[in-house]
Amino acid sequence: MAYKIAIASTDGKVINQHFGRAEYFYIGEVDDVEEFRYLEERKFTPVCQGKEHEAEALYDIAEKLSDCRYVLVSQIGPSAEYVLNERGISVLTIRHYIDSAVKKLMEYDRKINSIYQSK
Repeated sequence: MAYKIAIASTDGKVINQHFGRAEYFYIGEVDDVEEFRYLEERKFTPVCQGKEHEAEALYDIAEKLSDCRYVLVSQIGPSAEYVLNERGISVLTIRHYIDSAVKKLMEYDRKINSIYQSK
């Protein structure tokens, strides 16, 4: 089953953005034959203003990413992760090249799906 991934990055090559400071999320898709491709860039106003976050802004970003199964970030606070999880979005914190991280994510997703299918 195909799924989308939102990636917090400044350059589209490395996962290097804190969720709350990200201005761009690169959206990619893993298709049914497990091939990854970029679809688009989504621009956001960062929700992190120092250590303060407005709950409404977190919910707004979560809604705009609600078509994604995963979000890859370099860092994320507990409130933001909670809001994403409420929407059914899994968060993975990793600082790595996007291509390598996506390969690891696909392996993880394949294992998780095989566990659920065997039950």
